[in-house]
Amino acid sequence: QAQLVESGGGSVQAGGSLRLSCARSGTSYRPYCMGWFRQSPGKEREGVATIRTDGYASYADSVKGRFTISQDNAKTTLYLQMSSLKPEDTAMYYCAAGFRAGACPTGGGGNHYGLDYWGKGTLVTISS
Repeated sequence: QAQLVESGGGSVQAGGSLRLSCARSGTSYRPYCMGWFRQSPGKEREGVATIRTDGYASYADSVKGRFTISQDNAKTTLYLQMSSLKPEDTAMYYCAAGFRAGACPTGGGGNHYGLDYWGKGTLVTISS
């Protein structure tokens, strides 16, 4: 079992920056894949970025060049550095982890196959 706790959300103006963190605990095994998803009211949950154990990162087209996913050396904390934020980035952001080798969604979208563990989310609000 893995527990995930997100932090770092808040309210900022468009053009600003935020860094989200996700602390992982509950197991000494390192996930094959970790990622950030988001959900706005009335919309489906969508992938933002994922990162594999080998460091390969994938991003949704809507955030490429603005967001960066990373992990600490111990692979116990996942980060999402967000810059040039837009009102359409407003959403609840969720951290996810998966331990299935080879299963790591890429390119955004709603696919979250292999990501079996989820945090409760942190709210990001961007004002224009």
